[in-house]
Amino acid sequence: MPYKWVVNRLLTEHYNMLLNKFGNTFVLLTIKNTFFNSIITLMKNFKLLSLVFALATMSLVSCKNEGTVNTAEAAVEDVRSVPTAATTTPNPATNAAASNEPAVPAGPLTTLEFTESTYDFGEVMEGEKVNHKYTFKNTGSEPLIISNAKGSCGCTVPNWPRNPIAPGESGEIDVTFDSKGKGKVGGNLQSKRVTITANTDPANNYLTIKGKVNKTEEAAQ
Repeated sequence: MPYKWVVNRLLTEHYNMLLNKFGNTFVLLTIKNTFFNSIITLMKNFKLLSLVFALATMSLVSCKNEGTVNTAEAAVEDVRSVPTAATTTPNPATNAAASNEPAVPAGPLTTLEFTESTYDFGEVMEGEKVNHKYTFKNTGSEPLIISNAKGSCGCTVPNWPRNPIAPGESGEIDVTFDSKGKGKVGGNLQSKRVTITANTDPANNYLTIKGKVNKTEEAAQ
């Protein structure tokens, strides 16, 4: 082995130097051999220690890599195990209906009474506009808040007070019916409804305006 040759060469040189100085061959040879064997043993042990250290390092790296792979696999498995949220497709018709629904005023409830909830305007000629005021009273103990009033079609337009009505006070809802395009020869019965939304129970109250719309024969041609 190369390191044995190097050690032997160094010891031989020192051996010759000591021999020339002291002249005792046996003693010097014994010292040389003992020192040589000690150095060789030490170098063998160092080489073995280096080999053990290298193997231990490789084992640690291998365990670390295995742990990393296992962690990555566990993360992937966790992602796969998460349940997928159900996708709900919005219903345009439902959303439209909800958006058209008037909001009920928040706060305490009261009661509402109309002097009349139905008005019959009799007979009119097509094209005439009919107007009627519905009188109501707040019969409860809390202020009455009307949030919305809406006709059943575009031909019926209500107008309502926007300010709160105090308990015991009265107000009016003005409704206009446009008979344009509603008549026929001999008369055409019409009945339209107005929905009143307020802080009452129930939240919606209803008004009706009805009558007959005539049309001349000349207009019908």
